[in-house]
Amino acid sequence: MTARRASTAESSVGGAAGWQVVGLGAVASTMEEARRLAETGAVDRTVVRAVEQTGGRGRMGRRWSSPPGNVYMTAILRPDAPTARAAELSIVAAVALADAVAAFGGDVVLKWPNDVLLNGGKVAGVLLEAIAEGSALTAVLIGIGVNVASRPELPDRRTSRIEGAEADAVFEALVAALDARYRQWCREGLSGIRSAWLARGPAIGAPLTIYQGSERLEGRFAGMGTDGTLVLALADGATRRIASGEVVE
Repeated sequence: MTARRASTAESSVGGAAGWQVVGLGAVASTMEEARRLAETGAVDRTVVRAVEQTGGRGRMGRRWSSPPGNVYMTAILRPDAPTARAAELSIVAAVALADAVAAFGGDVVLKWPNDVLLNGGKVAGVLLEAIAEGSALTAVLIGIGVNVASRPELPDRRTSRIEGAEADAVFEALVAALDARYRQWCREGLSGIRSAWLARGPAIGAPLTIYQGSERLEGRFAGMGTDGTLVLALADGATRRIASGEVVE
């Protein structure tokens, strides 16, 4: 489907100056549009927003339901950092997303690595993709979807939405929060953002089940590494650092 471009402008979105906002109508996915723009020279802190996605996707290749009324966006960031640090921006995005959701009220919890739960149900998620040339990081694409007007019914997990809010207000709050947390990461690294994630994450010692492909791991939450990896305490007393995987409820 051909994207219907609504607007492209540099603006102060939610108090976050200097962002290039590309507004679209119905697209397959904002991630695809953002990748195309990134590969043709889009600048740091460009954000692609769509009214609707016809082929939105989440983690593990799952389809992300994307009807009008919710927030669908992908931010293009060009940090001065090696490719090995790209995954840290997943944690940065999760904390920014939690900041934005919390501004509208309710109990906000983070689920590793970057799901946001509102009042016990998944309200938003993050999908991160890096564009690199060898060890040089060219761009990081951060796709975010937030349930506002509607929420999908899923067979394996609870979902929620931000009630009593408009998608425009949520988008502005999200861009402002992402701008603030990205600047913090650029100045200080992951340390302060890691602390903010832990403040909303599971309690130390909470039981966790994690799937890495077909491998099932069970243990207890033992914290987060300085690089954003999850630390899992196993039954035999050993600990294991998890760089990727899915925490199941």
